[in-house]
Amino acid sequence: MAEGYDMLKEKYASKLKKQLRGEPLEEDQPIRTRAYEEFKKEYLPKHLSWYEKACNLSEKILNIKPDKKKIPPLQEAIDICHLNVTPTGATSLSFLAPMLMILFGIFLGGGVFMVLTGAPSMFFIMSSLLVGVVLMISLQKMPFFLANQWRLKASNQMVLCVFYVVTYIRHTANLELAIDFAAEHLSPPLSLDLKKVVWNVETEKFENVRESVEDYLNSWRKWNSEFIESMNLIIGSLYEGDESRRLNSLDKGLEVMLDETYEKMLHYAHNLKSPITMLHMLGIILPILGLVILPLVVSFMEGVKWYHLFTLYNILLPAGVFYMGKNILATRPTGYGETDISESKHLKKFKKVDFKIGPIKTSMDPLWGSVSLFLICMFIG
Repeated sequence: MAEGYDMLKEKYASKLKKQLRGEPLEEDQPIRTRAYEEFKKEYLPKHLSWYEKACNLSEKILNIKPDKKKIPPLQEAIDICHLNVTPTGATSLSFLAPMLMILFGIFLGGGVFMVLTGAPSMFFIMSSLLVGVVLMISLQKMPFFLANQWRLKASNQMVLCVFYVVTYIRHTANLELAIDFAAEHLSPPLSLDLKKVVWNVETEKFENVRESVEDYLNSWRKWNSEFIESMNLIIGSLYEGDESRRLNSLDKGLEVMLDETYEKMLHYAHNLKSPITMLHMLGIILPILGLVILPLVVSFMEGVKWYHLFTLYNILLPAGVFYMGKNILATRPTGYGETDISESKHLKKFKKVDFKIGPIKTSMDPLWGSVSLFLICMFIG
């Protein structure tokens, strides 16, 4: 009896000792990795999850490691997008996908055309080599492109984010609740970043929300200094003793964000003339001239077939114009406040079409129906 009493006493004494020292008990430790994966899966866009799967599969097949100097910027871009990949996986995909593309072009131009026409098509073989090289360069830059796209979308919501935070703190001087309020009313990707800020506090990565916010602001130091200055003014208002000075600090934070954004817009509009002219020439003038020139090419050159013109006119030229347009948009300033209402939890269900097949009710993305209809019409002619 005394032995059992001593064991029980020792057990509860050790528990009490852990609690007094601040050491968490084993049964109370949060499963942070699994919880964060579920949290990220709920908000991460689907196209990024496909890229993750492709990178992880490529890493298992090739496992090509990048140069040591390229690993830190690659890892930084991956962290910005909240991607669950490694720099090795991203580099492996940039080699595997072009290799498959080149092999497909050789199979199509050498094998299929050899069977159908009796001679290989050097046009498709050379086109696949060219597309493979371009694809390799593009995929090597893909993490930076995704990170830049993520930053642009997040930056476009920063004016609204500052407004939400200022509005909440005017009413209730609590930074954590203000960040959570802004995260609930903003759409991804900035809402994901803000939820991650609160998440880092809840999982005890940081002791308080101010440290978590400062860590997040450091990731924007190279791209959006006005957002950092504005948030620092807002945080500083929490330590003002006088009510009028607190409100002035909040107004100053919002004013800094608006003025800097307006000035960036003016510079961008001034420098936009030459890129838009180039895009207009390639996307509008060149296709119109092609309608006149390409039939003459077919008439005067015997080796040119219809599929050569189809590849150049309907695939390569639109892809080049699209890539150039994306690069122009990537340099635009932030702050125009784009909001996609289709990402709302209540409206997301309307993005798919519901239909019944007997007792079974299912839903389908309209894109698949459109692609199927296009393929049917294309084969019918």
